[in-house]
Amino acid sequence: MLALDDVSAAYGLSPVLAAIGMRIEAGESVALLGRNGVGKTTLLRTIIGLHAVSGGRISFDDKPITAFPAFRRAQLGIGYVPQGRGIFPHLTVDENLAMGSSALGGRLKSAPRSFAKIYELFPTLERLRARKGGVLSGGEQQQLALGRALVAEPRLLLLDEPCEGIQPSIVQEIEAVLLRVRRELGVALLLVEQHLDFAWSIAERYYVMQRGTVVAAGATATDATDEILSLLSV
Repeated sequence: MLALDDVSAAYGLSPVLAAIGMRIEAGESVALLGRNGVGKTTLLRTIIGLHAVSGGRISFDDKPITAFPAFRRAQLGIGYVPQGRGIFPHLTVDENLAMGSSALGGRLKSAPRSFAKIYELFPTLERLRARKGGVLSGGEQQQLALGRALVAEPRLLLLDEPCEGIQPSIVQEIEAVLLRVRRELGVALLLVEQHLDFAWSIAERYYVMQRGTVVAAGATATDATDEILSLLSV
């Protein structure tokens, strides 16, 4: 589904990503691990098209998308939940979800959009549908950010630290939703996460980054947590 071949990126003259190689298959869940500042967020932004590639190739469904703008990649079925949520604080929950519909592009159906599936996944949001996003709690905002991405019916969902700053009960709800999204809807996941327990509960495979490049990869079913922890401490 998604393939990165020798992808590099920079901020001005400063390299951030170097020769990244990565594969994510349809319906697969993959964790992207690494210490703060190693380039994980930049990699997600590069995949979705918010940061320019300085070298290499990005493909989706075996078609090159390296030169595509972010809105075009979203229309192809790549969703993105950024770190910090990125919801619209002055719009209501319903209006925030409606914004996600724009990413459907040519896939937009003529019938009015329904958020019934989103409200089934996140019952709390249905009770708050007329409330503005800026007054929601951190956990509620994270659920809204996820819901907005899912409205666009993505085939691949990029998630940047979905558990950051959220109370444990909401983390459990998000974990359950992501498992449902993958199993019932067949959505592939690429998850940046600091908490191994959460990542391992969702992901089948992992990549570890150091200093802008991938240094390790494997299956989460293997007992490699000690090795990964040692890599994350470097």
